Formats: sequence, structure tokens, C-alpha cells
Amino acid sequence: MTPAVGTGDLRRWQRAIVASFAAGGVTVAAWGPRLPAIEVELGVDSARIGLLLGGVTVGAIAGLLVSTPVLQRLGSRRALAAALVAVAAGMSLLAGAVLSGSVPFATVALVAIGCAIGLLDVLINVEGAAVEQLAGRTLMPRLHGAWSVGAAVGSGIGAACAALGITPGAQFLGEAVLIGIVTLVVTPAIPPGRRGPDEHTAADRMAKLRQWLRGWLDWRLLLIGTVMLGVELGEGSANNWLTLAVRDDHGQSAAVAALFFTAFAITEAATRIFGNPLVDRLGRVRTMRWTTALGVLGVVAFILGPSPMVVLAGVVLWAAGVSMGFPLGMSAAATSGANPAARVSVAASIGYLANLAGPPAIGFLAQGVGLGGALWLVAALFVVAFAASGSLRPT
Repeated sequence: MTPAVGTGDLRRWQRAIVASFAAGGVTVAAWGPRLPAIEVELGVDSARIGLLLGGVTVGAIAGLLVSTPVLQRLGSRRALAAALVAVAAGMSLLAGAVLSGSVPFATVALVAIGCAIGLLDVLINVEGAAVEQLAGRTLMPRLHGAWSVGAAVGSGIGAACAALGITPGAQFLGEAVLIGIVTLVVTPAIPPGRRGPDEHTAADRMAKLRQWLRGWLDWRLLLIGTVMLGVELGEGSANNWLTLAVRDDHGQSAAVAALFFTAFAITEAATRIFGNPLVDRLGRVRTMRWTTALGVLGVVAFILGPSPMVVLAGVVLWAAGVSMGFPLGMSAAATSGANPAARVSVAASIGYLANLAGPPAIGFLAQGVGLGGALWLVAALFVVAFAASGSLRPT
């Protein structure tokens, strides 16, 4: 149920949701710039790092699954506050794990962070949809842009800490405190009540389950998911491996590698925020073909670049390549047939598979061919996404 609020309260509510989106972005960008240092402090190789990072997605899936019961039990205000507190707690656990050099502790921390992020992701989208409905205008793209801006800020914090010699553990602890402060600020601005889906009968749930299963037999929907899979692997690989590749394959310092990751995050955020006119002009299919083609060029330039400037240009093109795949894929899935919610769920599940399997796969390949060689998989899946882009055409 969407509450009735005044204009001033609505603005405060919107600002609170923007801050919550940004907090999520800061969190997911926290460890990527510091992976070279984390690798050293935990004493692990690339394959083990890949498995550790896979724990984030395992936790995120769990968070997605428990989001509706949490929302129904706690209500919107308390559920969102609980999700933010869980994020801060997870970051504190990760700080302790890195400071102590404990791999099992780090595994638990990353799964916990993933679960909190998955829960937060659902709740802020529910709140954002409610704000958008009351405002009477489109707000969701800008809210998701706040997530990308938060990721750019988070990567900038990581780069600054690497340059100043601040340990990852101290950085994560500081970010946990920051998210705790955000929780105190945003919680009072969230109206009470429940804005999640109403409870359904068992028959309704079984009908929805059957519709969801039928979605896995729809070839067009599977192709949309394939586009999202290819692009999401490109984004997840950058988040998890870009800094290590810049350091190990291109001989840059950890601080410079973190700056390269910051450039990636800024480019992705800017493309998402300002890319709507491009989509309106070119349509979903041509926009996706252009961006995935840029992604292929970017990854190739990153792998083969003979100089830091060419590598940096590759990073920028790589970021543009991943920027539009998930939002355009979700939009195409929602309009590809009956029961939009079930169809979006199928496409999103395929996209999330990239985040689950991607980090371990890249880490495993890196053991045999190096990180640069493993990243050819990203270029190949960009080509697959380009080939399947026609599935995004409106029906």
C-alpha cells in the first residue's frame, strides 16, 4: 500500500531512497579496488579470490529470497533500516577478516554482505516505485544512477586509501561507520507501512510458479537473458578482476589500478544517467549493439594495450559496453509477453548466473593462462550478447 504524504515529506522520502541506493553502490565497489592488497593480506591466489567473491552472489540470492517475508514482517521503514544495518555489519565482519588474515572469516563476511545487498536491492526498488507513483513522473533511472554514482564514489575511496597506504580493513571499517550514519539519516524519512506485494493464496502462488517455469521454455526470453548474461559477466569481471589485471598484467601500482577502476565506475554511471536520449533515438536493439561492440573493443584494448593510456581507453569502452545491458534487458523482458513479473524473474535469474559463476570461472582460467588471457572470455560473451541483441526488439 502506498501512503498519502505531503510534498515536503515526499521530497525527504525521495532523498532518503537516493541515499540508500548510493550506499548500496558504495558497498559493492568497496573491495574491487583493494583486491591486490586483499590477495596479499589473506595469502590467497586468483582462483581462491574468485571463489570468495562467488560467495557475494550466493548471499545476494539468499537476500532476494527472504526479502518479501522480511518486508511483510517488519514493514518498509524497519525492513530498510535492518538491511542497511546488515550491510554495515557485513562490512565490519570483512574488516575483521582482512585484518586477521582469516580466509574462512572472509568467506562468511562476503556471504553476509551479499545477503544484505540482495535484501537492500529489493527494498529500495520497492520504495523507489512507491515514490515514483506518488510523484507522477519517471524516477527509477535516476535512482539506479545514484547506485552507479555510489559505486564511483566507493571506488574513489578505495583508490584514495590505496594511494595513502590505508589498509583494506581500516577502509571497510570506515565505510561501515558511513553506512551506519546513512541508516540514522534515512530511516526517519521512510513512511511506515508495507509497500510489498499482498499475501496470495496457495493457488495463486502455484499459478505464478507454473507461469515462471513456462518462461524457461520461451526462446526469445532465453535470448534476452543471454544478452544480460554476457553483459553482466563483463560488469562482474571488471568489479572483481580489473584492479588485479592492471597491476599484474600492465605493471601498475595498486593505487593506479584503483584509479582505473574508478574510471570504469564513473563511465558506467555517466552512461546510465545520460543514456536515455540515446535509447530513445536508436531503440533498444541498436543501442545494445553499439554498446556491446564498444565493450568488445574495450576488452581487447585492455588485454593487448601497449601503454597505460590505451589500457585506460579500453577501461572506458569496457564500461560503456556493460552500462545498458541490465536495464534494457529487464525492460525488454517485461514487455516480451504476458505476466511481466515472471518473465523479468527468468531473465534476471540468467543474468545473476553470470555474477555467480563469473568470478570463479575467471579465477580458474587465470591459473592457466593469466588474468589477461582469462578476460578473453569477457570479450567472447560480449560478442554473444551482440548476436542476441535482436531479442530486445519491442513486440
